[in-house]
Amino acid sequence: MNTSTASYPNETTAHQQQIAQTDVAIVGAGIVGLTLACALRHSGLSVTIIETQSQAGTAARDRAYAFSLVSARIFQQLGVWDQVGPNITHYQRVRMSDSDHGQAVNFYPSDSPAEVVYYSAEHPVLIQALQGLVPHIQCITTYYETTVVDIQSTPTATELTLERGDERQVLRARLLVGADGARSQIRNYAGIQTAGWAYWQSCITTVLAPAKSHQNTAYEKFWPSGPFAILPLPGNRCQVVWTAPHAEAQAMVDLPEKAFMAELRRRYGDDMGDLKMLNPPMIFPVQLMQSHHYVKPGLALVGDAAHCCHPVGGQGLNMGIRDAAALATILQTAHSRQESIADIQVLKRYERWRRTENWLILGMTDFLNRMFSNSILPLRWLRQSGFWVIEHTAPLKRMLLRVMTGFFGRQPTI
Repeated sequence: MNTSTASYPNETTAHQQQIAQTDVAIVGAGIVGLTLACALRHSGLSVTIIETQSQAGTAARDRAYAFSLVSARIFQQLGVWDQVGPNITHYQRVRMSDSDHGQAVNFYPSDSPAEVVYYSAEHPVLIQALQGLVPHIQCITTYYETTVVDIQSTPTATELTLERGDERQVLRARLLVGADGARSQIRNYAGIQTAGWAYWQSCITTVLAPAKSHQNTAYEKFWPSGPFAILPLPGNRCQVVWTAPHAEAQAMVDLPEKAFMAELRRRYGDDMGDLKMLNPPMIFPVQLMQSHHYVKPGLALVGDAAHCCHPVGGQGLNMGIRDAAALATILQTAHSRQESIADIQVLKRYERWRRTENWLILGMTDFLNRMFSNSILPLRWLRQSGFWVIEHTAPLKRMLLRVMTGFFGRQPTI
């Protein structure tokens, strides 16, 4: 059955209810959860998605992401690139610099394995493309505006008690997947511990309209207070991702608009002329987190439920999309071999694949933030010397871009 909102029986107790069955239950219908569900379309497995928000609510997030070449390849394999590609920005250059120092690293399509360097994609564009695909996949059932109120494990399955309004439904799943974000209910239910730390910084985001063309160029400016990224968007708009110590970030957000724009302009520069704010700035804390385990028997974590990283380099969503595609690859292969998708040895294949590669990204983003978020003179000299070496060493530049765009390590096939 495929429906945007699955129906519930009239009974109100677990004993009276008919228990629904599914192979894979995914809690969380964000971009990562939907990517996993759609990637299982040819697996022969039944998939159920549970989401607390409405379908429209999940698409209403006012956010843009740096979107990697591997993420684009995964969307191409899913068959949604024709909807996504024309509505996102195709970078023709990425410029990285230490504050406003003249020495910078510039990445161009000639350094890339594709015809672009990177992409910027707005949240509604990505998630609506996936939501539009779901009704065409017969194996997917969706429960929107539904809460998981109880989870019980049995020797062969996991039983979820779902609640929407005054109605309840029991769902029995062979495999439970947590795609429900950094405060994951599923991770907490499984008792999976995490390692990491909260950074001393918060992140400010806002969207601007510059007077001059952004020329499809993205900027990452490493100021002593934290990285300052400019992501070009369609319609000659730009999203700013501005990282600063908590007190400084909060003070910036609390300023009147004119004063805020003056502070932002100091970091943004004059290349694009006058700037107009299109939405109020938002602020959120920054953390690094890695789960001790991504899997347990009958359970797996993907995306922010498994890990979180510093926003420098725009890696977070892309890591989650690769998680989803990797898990789908493992499950589809196991099912075709008549292996149990809930078996810990099967699920460990996913954990070994993604947890190791994610450690590399977590370490890279942490190193970049700590290396550049200071004004220590020897480190500034080392950074600027390093930028000169990278800019003038083509093989090194291409290697770094492969890491940034997700082309290192094993590639999922869905």
